[in-house]
Amino acid sequence: MKSVSPFQQKPYLVKYRFFPFSEYLKEQFPYKVHKIPLHAGFTCPNRDGRVGVGGCTYCINESFSPNVKETQISIREQIERGKAFHKKRCGAEKFIAYFQSFTNTYADVDTLRSCYEEALADKDVVGISIGTRPDCVTDDILSLIDSYTKKCHVWIEYGLQSIHDETLKRINRGHDYKIFLDAINRTKKTCIRICVHVILGLPGETREDMMETAEAVAELGIQGIKLHHLYVAKNTPLADEYFKGKVQTLDMNAYIQLAADFLERIPPNITVQRLVGDTHGNFLISPIWKASKAGITSGITEELERRGTYQGSLCSESRKIINSHSTPFPVQNIYREGIQKSRICIP
Repeated sequence: MKSVSPFQQKPYLVKYRFFPFSEYLKEQFPYKVHKIPLHAGFTCPNRDGRVGVGGCTYCINESFSPNVKETQISIREQIERGKAFHKKRCGAEKFIAYFQSFTNTYADVDTLRSCYEEALADKDVVGISIGTRPDCVTDDILSLIDSYTKKCHVWIEYGLQSIHDETLKRINRGHDYKIFLDAINRTKKTCIRICVHVILGLPGETREDMMETAEAVAELGIQGIKLHHLYVAKNTPLADEYFKGKVQTLDMNAYIQLAADFLERIPPNITVQRLVGDTHGNFLISPIWKASKAGITSGITEELERRGTYQGSLCSESRKIINSHSTPFPVQNIYREGIQKSRICIP
């Protein structure tokens, strides 16, 4: 039997050379969908002393989450503002409520339920995405989040950054790779889609270290990836290290090369939700690139074109199996007979 190339299966691989989240949303929904970032008022166990203090060395939420800088307003009002903005800017029709700022599972189940359901109460919200740490998800919390998969599109986003414990300790993550894997494995028992965050250019890491992270992520059976470069923001411990000459950042061309290397190792059915980070306001110290996010993304596409490769081109065939989370909206949850009602997810 003649094999079908990824280009024939997924036409967007011709245009982008990777699987953009915008194309994923087109596959899932019959209308235009955008994310609305939210700040629900949570903090982080790596800031309040439960795990650590000071947070990750690179992190200042205000630099990438503009809602944090504002006087706290209700989730409902944030949804209304976000809807108006995206409807006017790009003609969005429906929305995914994205709990972005800090650790959005860091509370008791009743508090979390109240926050999530305030967002899902809006008739135009068809999904929810919850950003969190892998050390902040109990089975009860996963059960709560999983309950929403019966009626809407559900993601959980775990910060990993690197698989290397030495790196995680260096950046003060407050957890190790084993804890991350435990969270992934428990989440895979549910119908929740999983997105993993990775940073390229972390202190002390070589290209080989970063590609080891790529190859490990490729084996996880996840549905999404967020990738960006290390940047130095004001008012962070990383800024102090940078000014002491202990940390270097990538130039744009080096990042484009690394991002292309990373994508080649990631299965083509994993949607890429982000390929470059950015900062809001005047927080950025380094690197300062003379290109927009769109320009850098285009540069990654052009690099893959130059190589004649695409997302997943260096994956083994066993990694290219389309997972059970790739069928279109709406969500259905069914049970297989005879196996103690083991869930089969068809989100």
